[in-house]
Amino acid sequence: MITLKPEIAREFDQKTVTPDQAVKIINSGDTVYIGTCSSVAHVLCEALADRAEELEDVTLTCSQIIRPLRIFSGEHQKAFKCISYFMGPQERNLYKQGLAEYTSVHLSQIDVFCRETAPARIAFFEVSEPDEDGYMSFGATGVALHTYVVEKAERIILQVNKNVPYVLGESNRIHISQADLVVTADDEITGADEMPVDETVQKISDFLIEQIPDGACIQLGLGGISNAVGYGLMNKTDLGAHTELMSESIMHLMKAGILNNSRKTYMKGKTVAAFTFGSRELYEFVDRNEDMYYAPFPVVNDIRNIAKNDNMISINTALAIDLTGQVCADNIGGRQYSGVGGQIDFVRGAQLSRGGKSFIAINSSFVDKKKKLTSKIVPRLPQLANVTTPRSDVQYVVTEHGCVNLKNLTNKGRTQALIELAAPEFRNELTEEAKKIGLL
Repeated sequence: MITLKPEIAREFDQKTVTPDQAVKIINSGDTVYIGTCSSVAHVLCEALADRAEELEDVTLTCSQIIRPLRIFSGEHQKAFKCISYFMGPQERNLYKQGLAEYTSVHLSQIDVFCRETAPARIAFFEVSEPDEDGYMSFGATGVALHTYVVEKAERIILQVNKNVPYVLGESNRIHISQADLVVTADDEITGADEMPVDETVQKISDFLIEQIPDGACIQLGLGGISNAVGYGLMNKTDLGAHTELMSESIMHLMKAGILNNSRKTYMKGKTVAAFTFGSRELYEFVDRNEDMYYAPFPVVNDIRNIAKNDNMISINTALAIDLTGQVCADNIGGRQYSGVGGQIDFVRGAQLSRGGKSFIAINSSFVDKKKKLTSKIVPRLPQLANVTTPRSDVQYVVTEHGCVNLKNLTNKGRTQALIELAAPEFRNELTEEAKKIGLL
């Protein structure tokens, strides 16, 4: 650990308490921000759970909570509920029990969530160890939005964790003077296993890789398709990255020198990202890495900044696409699964880029819970399903059966092209349905 200046060390000593002592400042009716994805104050959350019998109507604001926590078990219905802007498995658990609310917000507008939709009186921040001047990094995900949470928080509790990476960029730090209380908790950072790449995913990624030129600037998300594309780019040269998510595959491209950001036209020389989610190796890679530049979602996901990158390539996924080109990527039959996220930010930003392209990549079919093969390309989106990306914004759609630019086609042409991208078993049925509803 870096040696602190004497006056900074004294302030840390004065503010350091146990987790149980820290959460005593929370009252019934409070709104408490607990973290997002790989920057969640789990130890403070567990201490808060110990107070469940004393509290009522505490609202937790958060996003993509992966690790099980007692405050999300639903066992303390009078004590805890939550509001999320991008649901993870723990929020979904509360949602099923009527204890969670969701708000659809583009990540480029996450400041609205923090300032207006769910302003938190108390904020839990998991942060890195301090530098000698008393500054701590917001860590793997915190840079994405914590600067806006700070604006509204009346009380701030820091969970200092030696495993949290000190990431570089803008709005990336908090000072000890801004904290009310500090706890030390050397917890493991929440991570993710890489998604396996099967034959179907490989075919999809092969079509995508054909569309990515040398010198392109890429955005990749989570999942098997993005993973396959990332590793499939090892034969390209001089790639760049401007991406919401700093992923495992981008790290390996950087280590191999394939992704060096040398031809970027915005933030040349830097991989620009808002958050990181992956392995311990990935978290260690981004720690004080001067080739990385982290910034909040409203900066990274601003379509004007995305568009400043020539040859910007955006790759996103979907749960279903209808025959007009409407994309559903965040909900299933009216049940919220994830969130609107940054999909439309990058869909629009990439298309505004000189030489840019945006792709919606999707398996043409899947096996449902009843073990029945089901098409992901449908005549109309299911009842209650919400549109994530409108048909007027969609450019390329890719399945294992091909890659088509819908942008320059008429409605009839789009319908025909999407039927060709569907699994062969469903093409006749889709054609007949398209005729019935007047698309053909």
